[in-house]
Amino acid sequence: MPAPKGNTRWVVVALLFFATTGNYLDRQVIGLLKPTLEKEFGWSETDYSNIVMAFSAAYAIGLLGFGRWIDKIGTRLGYALSVLFWSIAAMAHALAKSTFGFGMARAALGVAEAGNFPAAIKTVAEWFPKKERALATGIFNSGSNVGAVVAPIMVPALLGAFGWQEAFLVTGAIGFIWLIFWWRWFDLPQKHSSVSKVELAHIESDGEEQEESGEKVKWSSLFMKKQTWAFIFGKFFADPIWYFFLFWLPSYFSSVFQLDLKKPSLPLVIVYTATTIGSVMGGYLSSWLIRKGWPVFKARKTSMLAFAICVLPIISARYATNVWQAVALISLAAAAHQAWSANIFTTASDMFPRKAVSSVVGIGSMAGSVGGILFPLFIGWILDQYKAIGNISAGYNIIFLICGTSYLVGWVLMHLCAPRMERVEL
Repeated sequence: MPAPKGNTRWVVVALLFFATTGNYLDRQVIGLLKPTLEKEFGWSETDYSNIVMAFSAAYAIGLLGFGRWIDKIGTRLGYALSVLFWSIAAMAHALAKSTFGFGMARAALGVAEAGNFPAAIKTVAEWFPKKERALATGIFNSGSNVGAVVAPIMVPALLGAFGWQEAFLVTGAIGFIWLIFWWRWFDLPQKHSSVSKVELAHIESDGEEQEESGEKVKWSSLFMKKQTWAFIFGKFFADPIWYFFLFWLPSYFSSVFQLDLKKPSLPLVIVYTATTIGSVMGGYLSSWLIRKGWPVFKARKTSMLAFAICVLPIISARYATNVWQAVALISLAAAAHQAWSANIFTTASDMFPRKAVSSVVGIGSMAGSVGGILFPLFIGWILDQYKAIGNISAGYNIIFLICGTSYLVGWVLMHLCAPRMERVEL
């Protein structure tokens, strides 16, 4: 599968894109099946929150392990093992016979999926100069949105034709196809037969270290760096909001606007299509500013502040009188999240040497998953309280208030920790 000369790095992005698509497709299935599974297993909102929490907790633990592991064994093997294990875990949901069984399957999926972003961000750092990294990250990260767009069409069709077990089996099996292409084609740019001298010179144009040899970075030294904490805060305050968009939006549209989730869902398709645009354009904006001569840190932080402001209007979702008003507000917020995500991931490779990128991404993403543990606990509790009095939409209004302000809080803390995002020397 030779790539066009001079464009090999973009073929790598395509591989990352399809892996991330499968990653989020497998995550999204349970949210779309929530009304069906609630009836079959008698779940409350708290039961479902506990299942989501099991995923988030395992994901947090897995991020620490995978981030460090991928820095040691490399992206080729590390990414392959992650996709292999999460595909198996996704299919294992079909075997669950109880709430506990679903919790175990979600935990296994969380641990395995934790390898996706540490491996992908490290791959981008290996294959792209700084001026292209945010765009490359935005493109591959848009795969998460494509997975979320495909899911509302694919999962109801599988549910209606076969059943909920088959929905898990089919979506989980897709990862095995990707593995074939990754293992046969991918390698480091310095070793890849399709990379020309011109393209390699472009990839190495930042003058950063290309070798991963030498003394490995100790985690204790990373936690002593204020740049690490900037990344931690940015992930902690943003990631839980995305988990809400993934795991509760189908239920929100179903309970507040009586959307039938047994049929392909146009509102969800629109929301997640908007996030695809946000991911690519978010990465493009900071890359464009850098090409215009802006310092890297100024381009990243200005872009992220703009995206944080774009999330604010979701607070007014409480005044939506029909589903399409809600779709518009949520689409803007979800698109802004993905634009934020494309840039915050790139800040890790901006501030840290390549040998530490996966570890830093793992640490920061773990912090995001800790937020993803705490926020679902609150969501389950608040929705059960308001469901008991027959006003569940009021519970969602409180949640949207938190969603709208969280990114600005994260941006301010990032700025306080690393105003100029100085490069870390290890």
